[in-house]
Amino acid sequence: MRDWRKYLDPRALSRIGRLELKARLIVEGYIAGLHRSPYHGFSVEFAQHREYAPGDDIRHVDWKVYGRSDRFYVKEYEEETNMRVYLLLDVSESMDYGPPGVLRKVAFGRHVASALTFLALRQQDAVGLTLFDDRVRTMIPPGGTRGQLQTVVSALEDVAPARPTALGDVLAQTASDIRRKSLVVVISDVFDDLDAVQTGLRRLRHRGNEVILMHVLAEDELVFPFTRMTRFEGLEGTGEALVEPSDLRKAYLAEIANFTAQVRRRCRQDRTDYVLLSTAQTFDVPLATFLAARARSRAR
Repeated sequence: MRDWRKYLDPRALSRIGRLELKARLIVEGYIAGLHRSPYHGFSVEFAQHREYAPGDDIRHVDWKVYGRSDRFYVKEYEEETNMRVYLLLDVSESMDYGPPGVLRKVAFGRHVASALTFLALRQQDAVGLTLFDDRVRTMIPPGGTRGQLQTVVSALEDVAPARPTALGDVLAQTASDIRRKSLVVVISDVFDDLDAVQTGLRRLRHRGNEVILMHVLAEDELVFPFTRMTRFEGLEGTGEALVEPSDLRKAYLAEIANFTAQVRRRCRQDRTDYVLLSTAQTFDVPLATFLAARARSRAR
């Protein structure tokens, strides 16, 4: 059994542990929190079981399940369940990059996904995971049980980056698959056609979901620290080149700055939250800053 604790360093948790992953826009269409539906107690559509916790209404205990398992579970209904969080992690080949001694982008993404899963479950929210490259590789439906964190971590470790990405197509598919308005967190280096990515993000937003794009890049990709003649091997079938870094540093830095600015601008156009994450940072620092900023904006 995988140990999820290796992704959740206690020092990191101490920095994000008091923060909450909340939606800024209620998915029913107005400004509010998502933790309890205004229709609580009136739905008849069964959603899932969860273990009984002190304070739960015993009217919702499933006595048939108790008779079979000798354990108490309560029924949750569609409008009674808390916020649903969908985590989409890019596991394409380009995410398998990282300089020596620093987490590769995909490993960094695993830490971020694990931390967000921990936060969502601690809030008694349901969280699901999608791993993708040029198509969906793994899909874990949202769940809020104690074992969901272990399920998510096991899935994170079971996939190895090897194929190109098609982020735009996966976003469009996800928009079609999500039946209930939710919070969708995309963790990717966004190395795909930006028009296709924006179209996919728009589809998610137009269906009433709130969307956060966590843009993960290696520090090398952001600052281009190379000083000697270097052979660059392209990922996802882009070939290789032997170059003198000083000949292209200025042009490269301008290009990467334009790229991140474009992604940020397109997100802002469609009311998608954007956060740029560098693998040189410990993941909890920008994550804590971002969640704290969201909390302040909700309080206004």
